[in-house]
Amino acid sequence: MAVWIQAQQLQGEALHQMQSLYGQHFPIEVRHYLAQWLEGQLWDTIDLENPQEEFKAKRLLDSLIQELQNKAEHQVGEDGFLLKIKLGHYETRPASSRCIKHILYTEQRLVREATNSSSPVGGMLDSMSQKYQQINQAFEELRLLTQDTENDLRKLQHNQEYFIIQYQESLRIQAQLTSLATLPPADRQLREPTLLSKRATVETWLTREANTLQKYRLDLAEKHQKSLQLMRKQQTIILDDELIQWKRRQQLAGNGGPPEGGLDILQSWCEKLAETIWQNRQQIRRAEHLRQQLPIPGPIEELLNDLNSTVTDIISALVTSTFIIEKQPPQVLKTQTKFAATVRLLVGGKLNVHMNPPQVKATIISEQQAKALLKNENTRNDSSGEILNNNCVMEYHQTTGTLSAHFRNMSLKRIKRSDRRGAESVTEEKFTILFESQFSVGGNELVFQVKTLSLPVVVIVHGSQDNNATATVLWDNAFAEPGRVPFLVPDKVLWPQLCEALNMKYKAEVQSNRGLSEENLVFLAQKAFSSSSINPDDYRNMTMTWSQFNRESLPGRNFTFWQWFDGVMELTKKHLKPHWNDGAILGFVNKQQAQDMLMSKPNGTFLLRFSDSEIGGITIAWVAENPNKRMVWNLMPYTTKDFSIRSLADRISDLNHLLFLYPDRPKDEVFSKYYTPLLCMFLTFVFQ
Repeated sequence: MAVWIQAQQLQGEALHQMQSLYGQHFPIEVRHYLAQWLEGQLWDTIDLENPQEEFKAKRLLDSLIQELQNKAEHQVGEDGFLLKIKLGHYETRPASSRCIKHILYTEQRLVREATNSSSPVGGMLDSMSQKYQQINQAFEELRLLTQDTENDLRKLQHNQEYFIIQYQESLRIQAQLTSLATLPPADRQLREPTLLSKRATVETWLTREANTLQKYRLDLAEKHQKSLQLMRKQQTIILDDELIQWKRRQQLAGNGGPPEGGLDILQSWCEKLAETIWQNRQQIRRAEHLRQQLPIPGPIEELLNDLNSTVTDIISALVTSTFIIEKQPPQVLKTQTKFAATVRLLVGGKLNVHMNPPQVKATIISEQQAKALLKNENTRNDSSGEILNNNCVMEYHQTTGTLSAHFRNMSLKRIKRSDRRGAESVTEEKFTILFESQFSVGGNELVFQVKTLSLPVVVIVHGSQDNNATATVLWDNAFAEPGRVPFLVPDKVLWPQLCEALNMKYKAEVQSNRGLSEENLVFLAQKAFSSSSINPDDYRNMTMTWSQFNRESLPGRNFTFWQWFDGVMELTKKHLKPHWNDGAILGFVNKQQAQDMLMSKPNGTFLLRFSDSEIGGITIAWVAENPNKRMVWNLMPYTTKDFSIRSLADRISDLNHLLFLYPDRPKDEVFSKYYTPLLCMFLTFVFQ
């Protein structure tokens, strides 16, 4: 219920966005009366793309209806009566799980953005909301301009219709004058002056009004030019700034960064753009039709042609740019393994594309084919492999207003690799999934061929290749620049940049708020650059190459820096997560450092450090009295194989000579809560 309480404190644009989430499909009263129940359900655990989870979603919706009925029955008086009436209709047409999940997620985001704002309460005008205000102000300006041109167009049409009536009158007068030739001279002299006078008056009016109409047309064209300039500017902000930033966040999310966020605001902006552009396009076409009805010599024909061409270019750019991948395919893709992806057209609802649902096709192509595709070179529809279940029809979801295609059961049957040179391995070769479709808008007025490329994927055929493939993906996601040529990425980067990527990945894999400390990063730098003599400040200006990262083995080892680091993450994720979160594992300490730290401590003091010699190993170093002198001892590293038999806490419990976790904490105080109870140990022994 905490989110709902905070949501009620939202103000300004955030409050408006929150309120707009609700309607007949999900009344705000349902959210209010069932706030605690709704927030207590595990909506995030339901995979809406998995058909096998449909039963779980239905069961949750059935529970929602039951909760509503219970709530209505326990409300008394007028409130109870109104609630029953309000909720009775909803029970017959409940919202989908996708809709409710979308609403709760958006609420959480709005509350989070408001909470994180450093602005005073009631004035959530941080840089993001200021930008949103500017975008909304531009939309309001566009709305007023479009309304103004609509009024001018109607005025032009009215005046032109009256002009045509007067022109017909002039033709009628001319016909009467012509017919006078058949009359006797006396009759002709009697009637001709009046008709000549009328003709002169009408022709003078027509000449003057023709100039006025021409001016109206030019003024209207100038207003449309202004509107189109503002549309281009607005579209640039939304597509080249906001959408690109969303795509960048999506890429970093592949490295464990925060979620890229929903597309609802972006879709609402794109839909407003589509609506406004289409209205202006229709106005320009109507102006062209008026010009054809009544051609008047002048520059208006060329102006209208330019306007029509410009507005078509704008809407074409909008449609092709808003065909995006909402859920990326896995970037490490194993053959013969099922995978999923979702593509979405952000303007599909407003342009009524769903009235004739388009089909989307997925194809895997190489890096070279992707480059050729972006250069509009003929790739002869080549692919670099065969994907099963690679066709999907886009579906329109009424509750969320989204048009998307959910590929749920794709599988890469085979892959065709290119010739590699030098040290490049198969796990450094990048592919991409190409999604393409065709659809029309405005009753086939415009037909669009749309294409979008997934983030780079590395194809593997065996799980042993996963480690090196992940390195390629991590480097690409972290250091790729927007708008790059596929899939160029720097060969070397500053060490602090790499530290940021490693820390992001580590926290995500270990699922911990405890990231890599400054001391941890210094240790990693010493390992990566094979030097312990460099001043820690010097690392900030050093660069690391891809070869140093995951091609060249560390001195005296048969593995690379990344392979060692990935082994640490895997071990911590599977077996050491609670101890890492507790701060019980120092981890990133070398053998000499451990000795220096322990020698001044009482006997039995120990610490846990990641093994230097073995991938995915952790060792225990402790200080003890020797017959001749005190020494620091190191156990053989424990690995995943060891911990699958007996946990770290139990192993520490077994070693009676381990007394204090560095610097001075009794080991039972730290680890006892993780010890396996004796009864469980006995039962395990019996059933083995």
